[in-house]
Amino acid sequence: MYIRAIATASTLLAASLVQAETQVNFALDWKFEGPSAPYFAAIDNGHFAQAGLSVEITAGQGSLNAIPKVATGAFPVGFADINSLIKFLDQNPGAPVIAAMMVYDKPAFAIVGRHSQGVSTPADLEGSVLGAPPPDGAWAQFPIFAQANGLDVSKITVEPVGFPTREPMLAEGKVDSITGFSFSSYLNLVRLGVPEDDISTILMADYGVDLYGNAVIINTNYAAENPDIIKGFLAGVAAGWKDAIADPATAVESLIKRNPAADAGLETRRLQLAIDSNVVTDYTTANGMGDIDDARFASSLEQITMTYEFNNAADPALYFTDAYLPEGGFGLN
Repeated sequence: MYIRAIATASTLLAASLVQAETQVNFALDWKFEGPSAPYFAAIDNGHFAQAGLSVEITAGQGSLNAIPKVATGAFPVGFADINSLIKFLDQNPGAPVIAAMMVYDKPAFAIVGRHSQGVSTPADLEGSVLGAPPPDGAWAQFPIFAQANGLDVSKITVEPVGFPTREPMLAEGKVDSITGFSFSSYLNLVRLGVPEDDISTILMADYGVDLYGNAVIINTNYAAENPDIIKGFLAGVAAGWKDAIADPATAVESLIKRNPAADAGLETRRLQLAIDSNVVTDYTTANGMGDIDDARFASSLEQITMTYEFNNAADPALYFTDAYLPEGGFGLN
């Protein structure tokens, strides 16, 4: 009887712990690819559960798809480009959405070219053909990049291309370079048979573009009512990234469980590229992951005005909050 009573009590305790987990739906900006592996690792490694959360992750179709999901309250948290968020909030003043954790300290916006076609540096773009999908996030920042590098855009032939045809056109030599996310375009070219030593990746953040990249965004109404849930969620995200940085291949195993059709080797490389170029930077190494530098953010807002006319006064406090981050951010080591 005593042993049975203990077993029953244990069962009830386990059941109550499961019931105590709070469901949180997380809207990604893109498909289940390598850079999303840390979030699945956070689930499988128990980081969200440790915070009392049961997290469900939904794929997206770009930042402009993810932001409204969070702003409307359909999702309490999401992942999106902060520059797109800034413009969304300017066009929808008072919308209950804000960035709460910077993930891509350097945005993945890039010009990806081929050395064999004469594109290795920004200056090489003059006199060449640049393929750019009109809705592409990297293309949207191109005027900032061009101005920062003193390029004469009249000497660059811009060829509008579709997302599915972007890398194939570069692989076939129909354009000399393309705009895109560094880790995605690079590996898509490799998959198409372009020799890796022929691919040039010109990361805009390394050439005068001060913009930040993708961040965890939150619904401010939900966050105000559930601050501990948001803090726990962000801690889980950070722990997932820490695991992925330490062992990318194992993190990708968590991704493959949700996307069995994905190539594990390819997605591990895609994740590693994102880690090296976008997540682990001099700033995050010194200051931790999640927070931003106020001076750089102010500069990024000034750069946005080169390509976008604000309807309202730009206010950094409307776009990012550190209220749910620990002091000093999340350490990556």
